[in-house]
Amino acid sequence: MAGKRRQFGRIRKLPSGRYQARYPDPDGLLRPAPETFETKRDADDWLAATQTALNNKDWRDPDAGAINFTTYAEAWITERDLMATTDELYRRLLRLHLAPTFGVWDLDEITAPRVRTWRAELLASGKRITTAKAYRLLKAILATAADDELIKRNPCRIKGAGKESSEERGTATIEQVYELAELVGARWRAMVLLAAFTTLRPEELAALRRPDVDLVAGTVRVHQAAPELNTGQRVVGDTKSEAGKRTVTIPSVVLPDIRLHLELFAEKDAQGLLFVGEKGAPFRRTSFGRIWKKARDKAGMPGFHFYDLRGTGNNLAATTGASLKELMARMGHASVRAALIYQHATSERDKKIADGMDAAITRALGKDTEKP
Repeated sequence: MAGKRRQFGRIRKLPSGRYQARYPDPDGLLRPAPETFETKRDADDWLAATQTALNNKDWRDPDAGAINFTTYAEAWITERDLMATTDELYRRLLRLHLAPTFGVWDLDEITAPRVRTWRAELLASGKRITTAKAYRLLKAILATAADDELIKRNPCRIKGAGKESSEERGTATIEQVYELAELVGARWRAMVLLAAFTTLRPEELAALRRPDVDLVAGTVRVHQAAPELNTGQRVVGDTKSEAGKRTVTIPSVVLPDIRLHLELFAEKDAQGLLFVGEKGAPFRRTSFGRIWKKARDKAGMPGFHFYDLRGTGNNLAATTGASLKELMARMGHASVRAALIYQHATSERDKKIADGMDAAITRALGKDTEKP
């Protein structure tokens, strides 16, 4: 009795004695199986599984992942419409740490063992934080490739590999903040005090203009940021997140310094920048960095970064009894728990936070805490 005629695909015996299976893809193109089979039964079973995958819409084009990793990664970054600093970071990580290894392969050639080997070698160079950043980027790119059905599964499966374990940032006392403000010189004194006692980020300070400071209300409005690229160019745009757009109350003891700064050092134009160098250009990380390094070293605080002033202010604000939501609102901080963080504190409560900080500062400086 003749065997049942196959309705899907074809099987033929090769001169080697092995069997080749071919099948029609969704476009009707006859495709060979990726391997040959020892028996005709094995080839038949493979065709049956492939037919089931096609019927269930689970079939994936075996050539879909034949895209060079670097080509795909560059397009991935471009399509994200990232902030300038993030775009710069991703392209640097790709150029220095991903492309040299994965750029020789197509997407479907990147396997979990190859990812593990690459990570181990990068870790061995001592660059733990860079390794975590690069791994997160690689994982995100390949996650999109999996979503695009170019690969079956993301090969980045190392638990905790994308977590950074940076050293805890330093904090300064109120007295140390004022010592640093004195040592950086009159032009930069107000910037140091604002960084510490309003916890603004450096890129937010760089974007401040005269109308953003209300000396009557005693507030500073943050609505833009001007991060500095490695080229030295400052890119003015939105804040780090929507939560970064905020109005922060300035401790009143700091207001005289801000008023004097506006009179002497800010750009004279009505829309002028608050902080500029002696030649009138926006302050740069390199030039101010030299001033800051001298000041911190003279103050006996080596390794204390300008950004650490933000942490100092956050710690001080926390001692006033402010709630988590109020602190997050003042910091302009956002996370995946946006529903919690975006419940902005009232301006009245923010004023109380500033008043509490004001009292602590005046006590530390030995000034009369009574207000006029």
